[in-house]
Amino acid sequence: AWPWAQQQHSSSGAQLTLPAERAKDLKTHLGILLHKPELGHRTGASSKLQLGSRQRDSSQEVLEWRESFDQLLKSKSGVTAFHTFLKTEFSEENLDFWLACEDFKKTRSKTKLASKANRIFEEFVQNEAPREVNIDHETREITRKNLSGATSACFNEAQAKTRTLMEKDSYPRFLKSASYQDMTKQATSRGISKRSHT
Repeated sequence: AWPWAQQQHSSSGAQLTLPAERAKDLKTHLGILLHKPELGHRTGASSKLQLGSRQRDSSQEVLEWRESFDQLLKSKSGVTAFHTFLKTEFSEENLDFWLACEDFKKTRSKTKLASKANRIFEEFVQNEAPREVNIDHETREITRKNLSGATSACFNEAQAKTRTLMEKDSYPRFLKSASYQDMTKQATSRGISKRSHT
């Protein structure tokens, strides 16, 4: 009978150790939870540093927009700021058309190319289009003919004309606008404060 009793004893011992193991697990979990705020604090500090460097980058970017129209179009935030300005002049369709053409040129599928070309033409180029861009009759006709065998280059001429119009007309006004002047003041003051800290 003794071996049986020993087996019972060892099994009950095993049962007794289970809650202790659970308690140990619980302590481990608590330890992790207790350390979490510390981790959060560290990541918070590093994200602040990243934010600071992003602000410096964006300050530099804002000042670069006045160097050339190309610099403005290369910057996502520049395009957004310019678009907001064009809305005040009710001429945002020029930029929207230019952006649609940029997206169109990246299209690889011939089927998609043809359907996108028709959609862009109907929205921006044809006479009485809902968002008609300001291009001459000759460019409009060239673009219409290009649609019959739509390639990624079929809007090149119309896009170039719209770009020139924005560069010569809207872009100089954007640089003189109160909104851009405010942005450059903020960017310059951020640059000065950065230099004074270093």
